Amino acid sequence: MTISSTLRIGLAQINPLVGDLSGNLLKIQESYRQAVSADCAVVVFGELTLTGYPPEDLVLKKAFVHDNVEAVRAFAATTGPCAAVVGFVDTIGDQLFNAAALCCDGRVVSVYHKQLLPNYSVFDEERYFVPGAAMAGAIPSGVVDIAGVTMGITICEDVWFESGPVSSQAQAGARIILNINGSPFHVGKQAEREQMLSERARTNNCAIVYVNQVGGQDELVFDGASVVFDARGKLVSRMISFAEDFSVIELSPDGLGDVSELVQPLDDLDTMYEALVLGTRDYVRKNGFTDVVVGLSGGIDSTLVAAIAVDALGAEHVHGVAMPSRYSSQGSLDDAAALANNLGIDHRIISIEPAFSAYLEMLTPSFIGRNEDLTEENLQSRCRGTTLMALSNKFGWMVLTTGNKSEIAVGYFTIYGDSAGGYAVIKDVFKTDVFALCRRYNERAGHEIIPVAVINKAPSAELRPDQRDDQSLPPYDELDPILAMYIDGDLTVSDIVARGVDEVLVRRLARLVDLSEYKRRQTAPGVRVSSKAFGRDRRVPITHRYT
Repeated sequence: MTISSTLRIGLAQINPLVGDLSGNLLKIQESYRQAVSADCAVVVFGELTLTGYPPEDLVLKKAFVHDNVEAVRAFAATTGPCAAVVGFVDTIGDQLFNAAALCCDGRVVSVYHKQLLPNYSVFDEERYFVPGAAMAGAIPSGVVDIAGVTMGITICEDVWFESGPVSSQAQAGARIILNINGSPFHVGKQAEREQMLSERARTNNCAIVYVNQVGGQDELVFDGASVVFDARGKLVSRMISFAEDFSVIELSPDGLGDVSELVQPLDDLDTMYEALVLGTRDYVRKNGFTDVVVGLSGGIDSTLVAAIAVDALGAEHVHGVAMPSRYSSQGSLDDAAALANNLGIDHRIISIEPAFSAYLEMLTPSFIGRNEDLTEENLQSRCRGTTLMALSNKFGWMVLTTGNKSEIAVGYFTIYGDSAGGYAVIKDVFKTDVFALCRRYNERAGHEIIPVAVINKAPSAELRPDQRDDQSLPPYDELDPILAMYIDGDLTVSDIVARGVDEVLVRRLARLVDLSEYKRRQTAPGVRVSSKAFGRDRRVPITHRYT
């Protein structure tokens, strides 16, 4: 189908840095120049583009809000006939609004205030913002004229509800809805999002131009994957995931369009990996670091973290450290060395035996009459944590911790030991997924980079002779589904038992999860890839009596 008198719309999928008003403004101006060069009638940016999303308590600083408003005005003054929809924080008196400015011909033409404020999962927008009014005089809020075409402007959550602003804007004659977003990633989110957008477009007989932020922000990762659905609910454009991008789509005034470039979506395992890479890269770089250091044990977890770090930062910026003790096997040391060689990273060996022996000698008078137990095991881990932090202090390397979601859930880690560091890359990745990601890594490479011996060996912390994880925990393929039900699904012990799982095992694991909350609170932030991550998603009291 060829459409006449089409409207060219630019989609600017950029990676802002929260609080960097001047840097974000430069990105906006660059994309605006691209839109002008492409003869666009309008270019659309993401939610709160100027401030970065989510700005959290920065918006409680009046100077920050003032500066962001001034930045919008400064940008608007540079615009010509090509319009731009830019997300920012608006203020009326003491009220704050999650807003979108329509800028054109040297001024801010109109401002739309987000009406539906999410206050669940990772969102707490009601803490900061006031919902916008549904009507602007006699017409629904957000209905605007761009290049002689009636359009609607909405923000993220506004599009998710059938009876929300999209419906009223469409009833007022808008055939094209410009929807700006800061929609965080979790596995499965893209398919869910696209199904909703197709339905919303088809039901309201209007095209939806959905532009999403991309990039990592603390625990959150935004996948981009911006899309356009025409008025028939047909997908006509999909942009790349996990990278900045700029695209132009042509739509008719009644919201119809031909299929433009459609970037094929990745499967769940690959999207998880790309999210881990982007989240790590942005956390390291946006916080002013260039290099990272990883404790390489020869185990599966540190192996995956090192591989992710290389893809995020480049091999020259990743430093692997093997830290053997009296219980470390030669096989593990060999595996760590082989991995470092295959990845092309710096590799060094620092034995913790002198420090561990010194601790034992120092504590012997206090430990007389007591058998060795977890205390001595934890001492080894804490020696390693101290060693990595010393390297971090001396060379300015960020320490990446290597604990996975399964272990962090049940407290199978040493506080102030292997949990010490700046960023917990696989904090939200179950152990079974760690194995799957490593196997996929080799599949994508087409040859063995991650040693097969690492993937095949029985998991072990090697803190005592012949130690294996399954001496303390059930096998991970049995453990992880229970944890997923209890943590991600918020099911009770009774709920899980009713599904046919052994009650004694479930009660034991639930107790381990509950008792470990105080430890998790003291771990580094990490990439969120599930719909219920520890931290922003799951906020359970440390002190409580509900069982």
